[in-house]
Parts: sequence; structure tokens; C-alpha cells
Amino acid sequence: METNLRYLTLLSRDFPTVQSVCAEIINLNAIRALPKGTEHFMSDIHGEHEAFLHILNNGSGAIYEKIDEMFEKTLTLQERRALAVLIYYPRETLADTKKKDLDLADWYRVAINRLITMGRYTTVKYSRSKVRKALPPDFAYIMEELLTTHDSQNKEAYYDNIVRSIIDTGCADTLIMELCTFIKRMAVDALHIVGDIFDRGPHADVILEQLMAHHSVDIQWGNHDVLWMGAAAGNPACVATAVKNCVQYDNLDMLENSYGINLLPLALFATEQYKDADVFQPRKLPVERFRPRDLTLYARMHKAISVIQFKLEGQLVKRRPEYGMRDRDMLSRIDWAAHTIEIDGATYPLRDADFPTVDHKDPNKLSHEEKALLEQLVDSFRQSDSLQAHTRFLYSAGSIYCRHNGNLLYHGCLPCDEQGKYLGFRLYGKQLRGKEFLDFADQLARQGYFSTNQNERERGGDFLWFLWCGRNSPIFGRDHIATFERTLIEDAATWKEPKNPYYEYYDNEDFCRGLLEEFDLHKPWSRIINGHMPVRVKEGEDPRKAGGRLVVIDGGFCEAYQNQTGIAGYTMFFSSHGMRIAAHEPFAGQYDAIHRGSDITSHSFIVENLPERLMIADTDMGDALLYSIQDLEALLAAYRSGSIKTNSGELNH
Repeated sequence: METNLRYLTLLSRDFPTVQSVCAEIINLNAIRALPKGTEHFMSDIHGEHEAFLHILNNGSGAIYEKIDEMFEKTLTLQERRALAVLIYYPRETLADTKKKDLDLADWYRVAINRLITMGRYTTVKYSRSKVRKALPPDFAYIMEELLTTHDSQNKEAYYDNIVRSIIDTGCADTLIMELCTFIKRMAVDALHIVGDIFDRGPHADVILEQLMAHHSVDIQWGNHDVLWMGAAAGNPACVATAVKNCVQYDNLDMLENSYGINLLPLALFATEQYKDADVFQPRKLPVERFRPRDLTLYARMHKAISVIQFKLEGQLVKRRPEYGMRDRDMLSRIDWAAHTIEIDGATYPLRDADFPTVDHKDPNKLSHEEKALLEQLVDSFRQSDSLQAHTRFLYSAGSIYCRHNGNLLYHGCLPCDEQGKYLGFRLYGKQLRGKEFLDFADQLARQGYFSTNQNERERGGDFLWFLWCGRNSPIFGRDHIATFERTLIEDAATWKEPKNPYYEYYDNEDFCRGLLEEFDLHKPWSRIINGHMPVRVKEGEDPRKAGGRLVVIDGGFCEAYQNQTGIAGYTMFFSSHGMRIAAHEPFAGQYDAIHRGSDITSHSFIVENLPERLMIADTDMGDALLYSIQDLEALLAAYRSGSIKTNSGELNH
């Protein structure tokens, strides 16, 4: 009782009178009665920044739907498309418009009025307080007047004068950009990124900059994300793998120009050490981005960093026997005289055995030159201000899994055995499985970056590598990653990466309901939102599993996957009316979107239509507001009983 009274006394500082307490209770109860905001889910973006930015701007088609609903009878198709492009890309559209022979003042007037109409339409289900908080400070008063007033009969001249003054004072461009940002913010209340921002596509850094500016975002780490988190933490195996991936997928622009990682020492070392590197030619991509004319240099760099990676991985799996991955010490399994390797009892010839930096008696030992090169790369990663800022954001906004509004979000899997039982992991004196293991894994991942204890930091850094590609890692979800086999063994049978048995059970409704139970999620609409494994749509695969209880939203956002999936990605909505998936066709590019009005073609289908509209009272925020209401009611009772005095001298009634 005494503790509770101390808490209420502290609360009374914010609400010093009976009236202030009553007003806040009324306000919070009213908010709970509003419809829940729309949540937007995206996954496996893999550096495809242009497609990501476009889908972020168009809300997976939601904004154009609202334009159609609002203007279908009053604007032509061309005018509606032009309005959509303006909302998606206001700065570029304004610059393009000024090059045309138009009455600019008239164009401004029409554009502002249409944007105001759209702004009103996107805010109808929000409280005035929430709308006000979303307004930009410099234009808050003007925008609030234009957005919240509908009295055209008595105030028509007043509205016209506001718009005319905006144009006359040269503020039209700024207001238009602020209105477009506001509309996009109101259309999507919360954004969930279900893993894999990094690798393959050209600019994960651009995506992260946008996410850092977003008003409400959470991230469930993908295996490619934890790889870069480990590299930023200075884990050598993660650094080597991140560099190798960038060389392999032609992402040197991001690595060198965005993150400031100097690759000249790698290029010089590779040229000196490796003459024959044809096997290590980088992958052929649909669009060549940054690659120089000298592909031989690229192949040599790829070979040099790959050998360093193989050595470091061999050292790591010996250092961490708890991972149960000694069989992945690949260099130690090579017969250097015969140029063969033994895997699962079979012997395979190597496609390339010219490794002058490998000591056959101690194949995982770095040469003096390799060690110096690696130290330079590790220092570069740890000293990159932009990479460190992005990594801190991934930690602050991210986690291995997320429970949100009754749904469970994660990138990979909850590791299982062949019987569908949660797989046990023995780590550092703990035997863990299920949710407990994911919670402990999240803790270790944070130690790898933040711990000031050297042993904890090194252990956590190695565990970030385990999360990237370790046996049955909950983020990776496979037995092993076959990088070595794909590069150096001709027989494609060795390239397979067996999936964890989870992927045999995740289409079973009882299994998925049990999984939701493991995380204490019991809402009628509760779903598992899963990324990581591309849905092969062209082969007839459905993203809805287990009777719709689990939804996979990796449909090939990354250009490199689209020939396998047949589409260019899935996104998902969860509005107050239900859940819907959008399947997207490939994006023609930002230039086409701005200058030709092209949009990503999306086809949506229902996951669930709810029988009753969901209110904020049904959400996590609604629960938090209810707790606040209960605290305020206790404070009100304390005021009225005299246990706590009000601070204004008013009568306690």
C-alpha cells in the first residue's frame, strides 16, 4: 500500500487536480474507442532500395486506393495517377513540373487543395491530438486549419486566402512536401520489417536511413542483418563474410562510398597472391551496377577474401564446440595432395586448389599478410560512423522476434526436431528451447555489440556469426550454409542446404497454434508473420500456411530471387477491418514512376476479414491505456479520500 501511495504521489505531479485526472481518463477512454491504425509488413528487402522506397511511399498500393475512393468520380485516371506520383515523390515532381510551360500558381492551387482533401480523408479515424502531433511544427497551425475545418459556406474566403498567401510567400513547395509526408504517415500507422535488409541489392544503407526517419518501425533481425551487426561489432568472421558478399553481389558502392571501407589493400593483396581465380567470378546479376572492366581483379578479390573467410570459420567452429559444427571446418578436410575433399563419406575433386596462403599443416592459420589485411578491414568496419549508426538503430528498433497486437513476427523459424518438438540448445550452462532459447539468443546478440566485458563481447560476436549461418540457428533455419561447396565443388548435390524440420511443420495448423501458445498469443486473429524462405508463386505455392494461421511474406523482393519466385515480393496489411496480402510485380524504376506515372502493379488477397472492426481497445496500446486509466482512477480515489492532496487548493470532489 505504501509503495502504491508513493507511485500515486509521483503521478500527481503530472495530474495535480481532480479535473486534470478526470480529463485524462475521458481522453484515454475516448482513444480506446477509435479504430486501430493500419500496420504494414515488409520482409527480405535485400538492399533493393528503389523498390522499397516506392512501396513505402505508396503504402503497398493503399494510397492509390484512397485516391480512387476519394476522386474516382471527380478526377480522370491520368489526374489520379499524377496526384499519386506527387504524393510518392513530391520533391522530384515539383522539380519536373517547374520545367513545363504551366501556370504555376494555378497548378499549386489545384495540387494543394487535392492534397488537403486527401489529408482529411486519411485522418478520419484518428484523434485530433494524434493528428496534431504528426503535423510539422512550422506549418502546424496552417495545416490544422485546412485539414480539420469543413465549413466552406462561411469560411471559403478564409481558406482561399490561406492558400493564396502560401503561394505568394513562396512557401508552396515546402507545404506540398509536408502535406505529402503527412498523408503517407497517416496512411500507415506502424511499419514492421521482418528481416533481411542487407546483401544482394545495392543500397541497404539508403533503406536504413529511411527507416531511421520513420515515425513508428520495428525490425525482426534477418540472418543477413545479424551478419552486418557482427561485422560492425568487429567479429572477424562476420567482417570477412560481409566483404565477400559485397564483392560477390557487386555492392562495392555501398561498402566503399557509403560506409567508407577501403578495399584497396584487399585489391593489392589479391593481385599479389592469386593469379588463377576464374572459379571465383562474381555472380551475374540482371543489372550491372558498380563492376569495373577488370573482372579478373574482382575474381581475385573474391578468392582472397573467401579463403580468409574459410580460415576464420574453421577457427570459430573449433573455438565454439557448443555450436556442434566441427564438420564445417572445410579447409581441414581437404586432401591437399589429391586436391579433393571428403563430405558425408564421399570424396569430391576441388575446382580450384591454388591456395598459396594456406599452410597444409595448419590450414586455418592466417598468413602474416592476411592477418594485417583483416586487421585493417575490422578497424574500418568499427570506425565507420554511418555503419555504426545503422547498427545501433538495428539494435534499438530490432529483436529476434516481436509480439505485436496479437501477432508473432520473426524472420526464420523456431527450431524443431523431426518430431516437431522444439529443439534444445545447450549453451553456457543452460539447456534452452522454444521461446526461452530465442530470448537468450537475443541477449547474446546484444552482448556481442554492447558488452564491456571482453569475453562476453567475443562470445556474443561469435554468436552473431552463429545466428547468420549456424546449424539450426533460429534466424538461418538450415543445417549449414553451402558457400564452400557452391564455390569449389562441381557436383550440385553438395550444394543443398537442408532446412530445419520447422519448415515441414509450419503448414500444420495445430503446430502453429501451439507455437502461438508458446508466446502467449490468444487473439482470434493471431497470426505468425514469417520471412526468410521465398514463396515460389510460379510453382503454385501459397504464402498462407496452416489454414492461414501463418503467413510467409518473402516473395522475391530481391531482384536476384525473382526468377525463382515469379513475383517481386509480398507485403501485408493489418487494418481495423482485417488482414490482406499484396503481391507485387517488378518495379520499372523511380525514373519511370516520376516521369511516366508508372506504379508497381500489385494484386491483393484476403488473409482474414474480421467480423467486427478492431478498435484501439483491442490492441497492445489499448491495454497500455487501460493500465493508465486504472492508475488514474486510483489517483482520483486518493484525491477524493484525502490520501493525497491536490496541488491547486480545489475541493476534492
